[in-house]
Amino acid sequence: MHVCFSVILMFLSIFFINGALSKLERLKHPVKKKSDGSLSFLVIGDWGRKGGFNQSLVAHQMGVVGEKLDIDFVISVGDNFYDDGLKGVNDPSFEASFSHIYTHPSLQKQWYSVLGNHDYRGNVEAQLSKVLTQKDWRWFCRRSFVLSSGMVDFFFADTNPFVEKYFTEPEDHTYDWRNVLPRNKYISNLLHDLDLEIKKSRATWKFVVGHHGIKTAGNHGVTQELVDQLLPILEENKVDLYINGHDHCLQHIGSHGKTQFLTSGGGSKAWRGHVQPWDPKELKLYYDGQGFMSLHITHSKAKFIYYDVSGNVLHRSSLSKRSAHL
Repeated sequence: MHVCFSVILMFLSIFFINGALSKLERLKHPVKKKSDGSLSFLVIGDWGRKGGFNQSLVAHQMGVVGEKLDIDFVISVGDNFYDDGLKGVNDPSFEASFSHIYTHPSLQKQWYSVLGNHDYRGNVEAQLSKVLTQKDWRWFCRRSFVLSSGMVDFFFADTNPFVEKYFTEPEDHTYDWRNVLPRNKYISNLLHDLDLEIKKSRATWKFVVGHHGIKTAGNHGVTQELVDQLLPILEENKVDLYINGHDHCLQHIGSHGKTQFLTSGGGSKAWRGHVQPWDPKELKLYYDGQGFMSLHITHSKAKFIYYDVSGNVLHRSSLSKRSAHL
């Protein structure tokens, strides 16, 4: 699909919450504006395996769906490069797992990425570096930031420092905690800034994006630190969606009128048979295979669809702003 930037432009404002102190910066990213004012995008997580474990097949189907929906951008929910992130800005894994895999014309759009726990096992600053953007203009990765289109505000949050076992029981892993320590200060400021930015938002829709699951029947289970510290902010501010990866599955958990929890962690290696008990009234979808998710947003409705590795539709659902009904 031909990418045209000569049409009327819509500007996305980016605010950064990075490091222990909040740093706000406004950038403008031109994207194609649909005639009806809607937004379409894909969500993928836990993918970077140099094409292995069906990553290339998932990427192909993403391209097919991306063309059909005329997507505006892609969101990556972390674990961008396995097993231990990037070694540096010249690590060939960047091209081998990203640039050389997501080659379909429809995927030549901005990618907005957060970090996963496997990314923190490598050189975090490499993924945040502008050098990677010079190698592939699509790449955009920050610890935490806010992406606004007017109609939708996306709040990207770095969930890794919340997980205590990464600090107390790292096993044989080494994590790159530069610009994160002291941890308690980092978390406190992030929660404060996140809460403040959500409260300031006048967007029709409010989505929070992170790597770790808050409600999940997947192998990792719920991240209790996020249940205790982040979930109250989502509930108080009536956030519509929490979007995550980490569990290598596709999943939708939700209750009527409350925040919906969407997991899209099937970008490559999946965990077959790893499912934990969950209330069937809330568990709308659990698929222990590879795939991805699409979202199409208008002022009145947010539609999301899950696809498997062959592009088959696994699950459809939507939220309405008038009735907040699934």
